[in-house]
Amino acid sequence: MARKKKKSEKESENKEATIEDFEENMEVDFEEDLDLEEELELLDTEDIESELDIKEELIDKDEERKQLYLSCGIHIGTKLLTGDARRFIYRQTNYGLYVIDLTKTDERLQIAAKFLSKYIEEGSDRVIVTSVRRYGKEPVKKFCEVLGCKSVITRFIPGSLTNPLIDTYIKDASVVVIVDPHADKVILREAKLARTPVVSLFDTDDTLNGIDLAIPANNRGKKALGLAFWLLARKIMLELGKIDSLEEFPYTVDEFTSKIVPVYRQEQRRPDQRR
Repeated sequence: MARKKKKSEKESENKEATIEDFEENMEVDFEEDLDLEEELELLDTEDIESELDIKEELIDKDEERKQLYLSCGIHIGTKLLTGDARRFIYRQTNYGLYVIDLTKTDERLQIAAKFLSKYIEEGSDRVIVTSVRRYGKEPVKKFCEVLGCKSVITRFIPGSLTNPLIDTYIKDASVVVIVDPHADKVILREAKLARTPVVSLFDTDDTLNGIDLAIPANNRGKKALGLAFWLLARKIMLELGKIDSLEEFPYTVDEFTSKIVPVYRQEQRRPDQRR
């Protein structure tokens, strides 16, 4: 009995020591982690000051264009990395965020522009562009306004691509463009059933299931989404021959960017600055 009692006391002491070590490790981990505000700033890309070294061959060595990419944070991914996204990664930051290779982004934007230009017709429903994300609605709306394709920025009605008997059925749909495979999963699943090609912005935590053409880019940040659709619209206009050079594109990035102010930033404003 005495031996059993001693053994029980030792086990109890070891268990308490293990718990204490675990709690200490947890405290250290949390101390080293980013707080919520810093994390939101990185993902929203409002105040990003990138210290990343970008490859020399990036984007025709155009410094102004390179700075535009960096300032909008289109290269900032998440802390998660899927096997499908690995091919698009340049490096990982000290914060643990994966960084997208901008040469891949630029290359895929060019391919997507050539592909979509074959289907885009003024006033036609052949190209459907949609976004559930709130920061994606304004870029999608402006993109469709400029190119004359169909936008879906309200709830997508199931059956709109597959059921000719419902009022929302889109008869001529040939290509679907989405912002986020996770958020836009309803139309993604339906496009797969209808065998309609899907072009999608593709972040580091996304998978290629149902995606025919992925454009690696930050698909959460407000400025990143505005820049992505501005670049794509500009390249498509050039492919269609509506402009003779990229510099002739008559719209600015701001016109493609959502005007929504994040809630946590509204709270930071002084009462007299709020509307």
